[in-house]
Amino acid sequence: MKIRTIIICTAASALAFTAPLHALAAGEHGAHKPAAGSAAAGAEMTEAEVRKVDKESGKLTLKHAEIKNLDMPAMTMVFAVKDKAMLDKLQPGDKVKFNAVDDGGKLTVTRIETSK
Repeated sequence: MKIRTIIICTAASALAFTAPLHALAAGEHGAHKPAAGSAAAGAEMTEAEVRKVDKESGKLTLKHAEIKNLDMPAMTMVFAVKDKAMLDKLQPGDKVKFNAVDDGGKLTVTRIETSK
């Protein structure tokens, strides 16, 4: 009876460990997305047009293309900025490229540069 219990426990343990690995290998459970708050170092920059600059609150309204690292379609929306100094050289109508991350539910621009 003890051998049967050991075999059942061993089989159950093996299944518990291999099922999550199989899901990750298949690309499930967000395995292909960067972790929240990651700097998206390898993420490509997204093209946008500046619609509004709010230096006091550190916010920026952008009409942007699809943001691939956030799995977000093109739209116009407000972003926080990592550093308010990013806003000093921006004005409505500027064409820019930027990176943004989901920082605990707060969409934040981490890098921005004007397009030439």
